[in-house]
Formats: sequence, C-alpha cells, structure tokens
Amino acid sequence: MMTIAKGLRAANLTLLRGGIWKPRTRPNSFEGVGELGLPWLKSAGELIGVPVTTEVAKGDHVEMALNAGVDVLWIGARTTVNPFAVQEIADALKGVDIPVMVKNPVNPDVDLWMGAIERLSAVGIKDIAAIHRGFSSYGQKVYRNVPMWELPIELKVRMPEIKIICDPSHICGRRDLLKAVAQKSYDLDMDGLMIETHHLPDEAWSDASQQITPSVFKEMISELIIRKPEAQDLNLSKSLEVLRSQIDQIDHDLIQLLATRMKTAREIGEFKKENDITILQLGRWKEIHDARKALGENLGLSEKFLEVFLNALHKESINQQNEVMNISRSLDK
Repeated sequence: MMTIAKGLRAANLTLLRGGIWKPRTRPNSFEGVGELGLPWLKSAGELIGVPVTTEVAKGDHVEMALNAGVDVLWIGARTTVNPFAVQEIADALKGVDIPVMVKNPVNPDVDLWMGAIERLSAVGIKDIAAIHRGFSSYGQKVYRNVPMWELPIELKVRMPEIKIICDPSHICGRRDLLKAVAQKSYDLDMDGLMIETHHLPDEAWSDASQQITPSVFKEMISELIIRKPEAQDLNLSKSLEVLRSQIDQIDHDLIQLLATRMKTAREIGEFKKENDITILQLGRWKEIHDARKALGENLGLSEKFLEVFLNALHKESINQQNEVMNISRSLDK
C-alpha cells in the first residue's frame, strides 16, 4: 500500500481509497485483510497528505473505521441493495460528522439508490455523494457492469444537490476501456472518478484485470478533457440558445404528432371492437417494426434507440386500444 501511495504522490488526489473488507460474489476469494489493514491505509494517506476512504458493510465496520481515523466512508453496491444493512450503517453513524459515498445498487433501481442516500441523510449525514459503478446483467457483455448512463442522470435530476463520482474500474472490468468511460463520465458532467491502481496490477489479489499502475493512472488523468457545463462566451451562449430553441420546438411538434398517432390508435381500437378483431396483429406489427427501423437506420439513428422507441410506441398503442375496448365493455354493461 505504501508503494502504491508513493506512486500516486504527484497525482493530485482528493482521496486515497483502500479496500479493507471486500464482499465477494463467491466464497474462497480474497475478502480483504480486515481491521488489520486500517492503520496501513491511514499511514499511506498520511505519507502523501491525502484523506483516506474505505468501504463499510456493517455497523461494526463503521466503528472500526472511525476508531482508526478513516476520513470518508463508502457503502458498496452489494450493501446498497439491502435496506436493512444500510439502516444498520446509518444507525452506527448517527451523530457522526463524516462524508459518506453511496455506490449504486447492483440492480438498476434508482429508488433503491435514493433510499440509501435518504437513510443517511435522516440520521444527520450532510456530506453525501453517489458513486456510479454500473449495473449487473446476465450473459456476455463488453463491460463488467453495464453503465446505463441514464440512471445516474436520473439520480442527478431527482437529487441535483448530490455529487456523482464515476467508478470506471468496476464498470469496465478491464483496463483498456477505462479512459473512454472516464472521459464519457466527465462529458456527462459527473464530479470525479474512483479508479483502482496497483504497482503490479497483474499480481493484485482482487480484480487484477481492471487495475492500472500509478504511472498509467497519472498519464490517463492528464489526457482527460474536462469540459464546461455552459458556454462562457456570450456569442457562443446565444448560438447555443438558438439550437436549444430549435430542439424545444421539435420536441413540441414530436409530442403533438405522438398524441395524434395515439388518437388514431384509439380509433383503430373502436373499429376492432365493433368488428370483433383482436388488438394484437403480429403481421402488421412486424411490417411496421421492420419498415420504421430501416427508415431510422438510413437516417442515422442507432439500432438500440430504434428498438426501444418502436417497442414503447407499440406498447402504448396496445394500451390505448385496450383501454377503448375495456371502456366500451363497461358502457355495454
């Protein structure tokens, strides 16, 4: 730990993190050295003049970390999913003035993430940040944990006062993807990065494939571009406002068109009801899906977006037609 800390001395760190307790997916994996490592972590931070942080998963972890002088705590993804565990940690922190970071739950649930933050706030913790480390999904994938960027954005919309730190290490699971994910997080106006480093990454006892050396870390950080949330130049700001006004008008027109489409879907529902025709017409849906998807792709829209949009459109059309049929039946009675 001291070797790694020395390598990070000139990296302009805000916090030095160290995993003391590591909840693992399966047993017989390295689960951290436990309380024994707390003085090591604290000494490493003092060596380079940086506050230290570690993960806590239980109330007694909190007590041990506080007694050792740990400066900041974080709650891990496997703990955030369990309101009982979060409440135990919150109860242990009652009356304590210490910053706490909360990782997103392993499953994509913004309410669960918010709930953990709210439990900490309820016991008086004022300095709370969120950590975006991606979400678990089944099957083969590029990322270890799928970013699902829309979820941390949703958290920011609901809790604009909460800073969000991105954890590219756990999102990527492999070091070659770290820089791109780190840059995207900054482009989405996130507030910082949590990245794992090791002086001999391939020999690390946990998550070796996602760790980088301190020198690689410093090089990567120096190459990231931190953009401004708003245009500073007045002329640039005016140009941006013109484009935003265009977007506003397009969105207005789009919503109007969607409402008109659903009105037509309801009329189709009336026709089907009167003629005893089923709502779902697989042949017609496949025809619409394939034609609209081809059109969208030719216009430069992504396949993923088109799938989500078309399926949502079809689902709402079915809901509208089903509502018409159900209302009609109620009136018939």
